[in-house]
Amino acid sequence: NEQIGNRGTVTEAAGFDAAADAQKLRGAMKGTGTDEAAIIDVLAHRTIAQRQRIKEAYKQTVGKELADDLSSELSGNFKSVVLGLLMLAPVYDAYELRNAMKGAGTEEACLTDILASRSNNEIKTINEVYKREYGKTLEDAVSGDTSGMFKRVLVSLLTAGRDEGDKVDDALAVQDAKDIYEAGEARWGTDEVKFLTVLCVRNRNHLLRVFQEYQKISGKDIEASIKSEMSGSLEDVFLAIVKCIKNKPAFFAERLYKSMKGLGTTDSVLIRIMVARAEIDMLDIKSQFQKMYGKTLHSFIKVRAGDIEKCVVLVSADVTLGQRSDMSTHICQLGNKNKPRKNEELK
Repeated sequence: NEQIGNRGTVTEAAGFDAAADAQKLRGAMKGTGTDEAAIIDVLAHRTIAQRQRIKEAYKQTVGKELADDLSSELSGNFKSVVLGLLMLAPVYDAYELRNAMKGAGTEEACLTDILASRSNNEIKTINEVYKREYGKTLEDAVSGDTSGMFKRVLVSLLTAGRDEGDKVDDALAVQDAKDIYEAGEARWGTDEVKFLTVLCVRNRNHLLRVFQEYQKISGKDIEASIKSEMSGSLEDVFLAIVKCIKNKPAFFAERLYKSMKGLGTTDSVLIRIMVARAEIDMLDIKSQFQKMYGKTLHSFIKVRAGDIEKCVVLVSADVTLGQRSDMSTHICQLGNKNKPRKNEELK
């Protein structure tokens, strides 16, 4: 399965029973207040595939969508995490992209994080899901919401046309490095199209060689040149592409660190990465985080993230599934912002 890597932190729950889980969730939402510990205990200990079966069982036994009931019961960041956990990977990506472009303003960082880091197959599936769910192509949505060269880079990424082979053409790598150098450092102004052509089209091994050649020609790392030659969203998307080519888990580790560093926490970035990468490469992201920042991701989230820590820590937990239930109850009590309330409709 393209969507599921083998370096995730959420693994199959043993003795899985979708109908029993559906009843537990139903029970957690009935009567006064919501038993968030029970919700976490079920959802954070199941894989995405298992959660799909729970959704089906819930619809069969209750006659309603699980996501709709949870949505009416929960609020804030906890709701965002829980709803994200219920979605298949491309559905979640499409949903996040849609939210990034809804209403006034655009969350460019979301477009960059997702489109610069997904494989061709993942992008093709996201395109299909977006069209099906929202009635327009993702390319049309992105084109209507962005502009200039940033838009052109995103449109190029959306074609899902990157070479995914592993061959390196030595002569072309040297030429590519020269072209980028001559398009940027070696001239007044920057010819961004040359950067686009090389960075959005060539395969990973080839680009790693291009980056080496570029260092030889210019005496600078490609990232340093992008920072000095560009600004704003365009700089961000080119840097994201380069970082993902070099080391994707390190790219996500840095994004997580920056989302929690300084004043406040950028909750949307933290939630998006933790939910989206949980079954793909979260183990690698955590190990990169520790290497880069000398602290565990778990401890950093615990101190910085407050309200959403209770669910996010579970998604990234190192402990085995059998040990997690006690922890979930404990974490659920930390920074709990959801006040119990009556929900008449669910009785």
